[in-house]
Amino acid sequence: MQTIIQKFFNLYESNQKISVVTCYDYSFARILDLSNIDCVLVGDSLGMVIQGESSTLSVSLEDMIYHTKIVRRGYKGFIITDLPFLSYQTSFEKGIENAGRILKEANADAVKLEGADEFILKQVERLSKIGVPVMGHLGLTPQSFQILGGYKVQGKDLESRKKILEDAKNLQAAGVFSIVLEMIPETLAKEITEFLKIPTIGIGAGRYTSGQVLVLQDLLGMNSSFNPKFLKKFTNLEESILSALNTYNSEVKNNLFPSQENVFE
Repeated sequence: MQTIIQKFFNLYESNQKISVVTCYDYSFARILDLSNIDCVLVGDSLGMVIQGESSTLSVSLEDMIYHTKIVRRGYKGFIITDLPFLSYQTSFEKGIENAGRILKEANADAVKLEGADEFILKQVERLSKIGVPVMGHLGLTPQSFQILGGYKVQGKDLESRKKILEDAKNLQAAGVFSIVLEMIPETLAKEITEFLKIPTIGIGAGRYTSGQVLVLQDLLGMNSSFNPKFLKKFTNLEESILSALNTYNSEVKNNLFPSQENVFE
C-alpha cells in the first residue's frame, strides 16, 4: 500500500506537476478534499491571511497545531505544516519536540522549515533520521524577511544565486523530501530543479519547478488590494461575496427574506 508521501513522489517521478495550496480551516479543507489538488500546506501565512498581522512572526506553535487539526478534519490527503518562527531555531531538542507535536497532535504528514544554515541542516538531519518528513524553503523566507530587506526577489546577483543553489544541494543531502522556492529568478529555479533529485515547489519562481503553491485566498481573489506579480487570481470571490452580502442585506430590509419557502408551518 502506497504511503501518502509516496503518492507525492510518484507525481514527481512521472513528470506530473504538483499542485499545492494553503488551507487554514475546516470549511475550505472540506472543499479541497473534493478537488483534484495534490497537497495542502497549513502555512504560517495564516498570521497574515487569518489573523491580519503584517508578517508571519507572531504565529505560535499552538496556532499551527490548532489550524492543522481543523484542516485535517476536512482534508484526508497530504498535509504539510509550517514550523513557526522560533519553534525550531533555538535548539535541536525543541525543534524535534515541536515537529513531533505537529505530527502527533495535529495529524500532519510532514513539516516545513525555512533556511539552510549549519544549524538548520543538522536539524533536518535529526528530524529525518527519526522519521519526520521535512520540506525545505529557500529564496524569500518570510520568517527572515527583515534581514532580507523585505518581501522582494532573492538570488538576483551572482553571489546570492550561488548561495541559494548551494543551500538547495545541502538541504537535499540533509534529507528534505522537497523544497519550496519562493520569489527567485526563473532561471535559478530551473537550475535548482534540474540538479536536484527531489521535487521543487515554486511560488514566484517561474515555470520550471516541479509544482506550484499559492495561498488559497489569494488564488480565489478574496483580496482586491493584493496583486503581486507571481499571483494569478482564478476567480473573484471578493466581488461574489460582497454581492451576496449586499443582496442579503437588501432582502432583509425590504422584507423579501425570509420568504414563504423559508418558514416553518
